[in-house]
Amino acid sequence: MSRTITFVTGNANKLREVQAILAGSPSINLVNRKLDLPELQAATTREVSIDKCRRAAEIVNAPVLVEDTSLCFNALNSLPGPYIKWFLESLGHEGLNKMLDGFADRSGYALCTFAYCEGPGKEVHVFEGKTDGTIVRPRGPLDFGWDPIFQPDGYNVTYAEMDKAEKNKISHRAKSLEKVKAFFA
Repeated sequence: MSRTITFVTGNANKLREVQAILAGSPSINLVNRKLDLPELQAATTREVSIDKCRRAAEIVNAPVLVEDTSLCFNALNSLPGPYIKWFLESLGHEGLNKMLDGFADRSGYALCTFAYCEGPGKEVHVFEGKTDGTIVRPRGPLDFGWDPIFQPDGYNVTYAEMDKAEKNKISHRAKSLEKVKAFFA
């Protein structure tokens, strides 16, 4: 039985990636809706996603799926974390790298948090996926967030340089969506 879920995002790249990862999943029929939701400023993507999910469920009045992503630098105690979008907008890829220039440790991780809710007032379910890697100077196309500066462990290319199908197998988003698929299976 296929369940129709509204994925709330205005990010076309994110939508395409999620659709590609969920393609062929018989239990999920994903539809998209862009909503201008106020975003809670919190220390974790979990808190942000739960809040966004509750707000979206109230507006859509149907099952919703939302997502929030962090890029965390180990040398900075996981910053910028859920604030990565604003750090990237303010500093750019090179500025993000400069934040680590005084540190020997350039390791970090990408964390993706999906939250699902059946509707208003219902329980929010959270699914997280994490990929460890290294923060590098920008390489590859600059059209999808911080992908040009994140090189996952075990690879010599950044997310941006990686074949999309390969990225969709190993990324933080893919790991989180595997948990979403298992929940609905």
